[in-house]
Amino acid sequence: MPETKISPLASIIRRIIGALAFLFAAVFIVYIGRDGYRDNNGDGLSFLDCVYYATVSLSTTGYGDIAPVTPMARLVNIVVITPLRVMFLIVLVGTTLEVLTERSRQALRIQKWRHRVRDHVVVVGFGTKGRSAVNSLLAEEGTEPNQVVVVDTDQQALDAASALGLITVHGSATKSDVLRVAGAQRARAIVIAPNRDDTAVLVTLTARELAPKASILASVREAENVHLLKQSGADQVVVSSETAGRLLGIATRTPLVVDMVEDLLTPETGLAIAERPVEQSEEGGSPRHLPDIVLGIVRDGRLYRVDAPEADAIEPGDRLLYVRKVTPAEGRKS
Repeated sequence: MPETKISPLASIIRRIIGALAFLFAAVFIVYIGRDGYRDNNGDGLSFLDCVYYATVSLSTTGYGDIAPVTPMARLVNIVVITPLRVMFLIVLVGTTLEVLTERSRQALRIQKWRHRVRDHVVVVGFGTKGRSAVNSLLAEEGTEPNQVVVVDTDQQALDAASALGLITVHGSATKSDVLRVAGAQRARAIVIAPNRDDTAVLVTLTARELAPKASILASVREAENVHLLKQSGADQVVVSSETAGRLLGIATRTPLVVDMVEDLLTPETGLAIAERPVEQSEEGGSPRHLPDIVLGIVRDGRLYRVDAPEADAIEPGDRLLYVRKVTPAEGRKS
């Protein structure tokens, strides 16, 4: 779960330094007033004896073989050594309590999140493709950062995701236990964007077994692996290398078309491709006569382009894919 805090190692080191500082302060005070103490041997206190007395005194062991005998030494014990003893114990006991409390609190937060989370999105891989997918998700209305779970094996990538307020899970998504921790069995969508196509196939197989009703969207580098992803259970497969290649080819002839495609794929500004249910007044009419620029109709889970015969008339229950104006588009430099 995302949380801003210092590392456990840094916290422990700081507490150890604090405990040693209290100990050295007690040793110094006892050594300065060592004439006011008496040990069983009666030969006075050496520096080692002062370290020994300060250690057993601050730890409340108190063997009694060294004790203050003069009024000044006893007063120093009351005014200085006793507060040091209390602070020393607070540091040591506080470290243990903090660790136990933090673990219990984190476990409770994770347990509450697992029982509460429903219809979230699991993103496997937080590389370039995964980050872009998350940015598009967060740009949509109604999608909060705590509704997105990122699964990755790279701790730096997870730290970057956590900084955005996303839930993070460290581990390989090819393992069903890791996907269970991410709540994949209750997710509405699983985005699979690893760096390797074989990893994408394994993750898709695992995810489909855990979440038979979830929408699985995967990315691959090579088009020849699309059928493997489809057979593994992916609903949609995006070929990243071919898509980039097509845009490069188009850019050689009509570079402004690429700008328009980028605008459509950027949901937070300019124009965006969106989906909405049809209104009752639109039923029976043609999607070409609507004020919106309709690209297609979704009917019974299938997409029909606006020029298809099935899209001549809008039926009840249809959904429209259309071009939505988000904000006034700014001029782009070619």
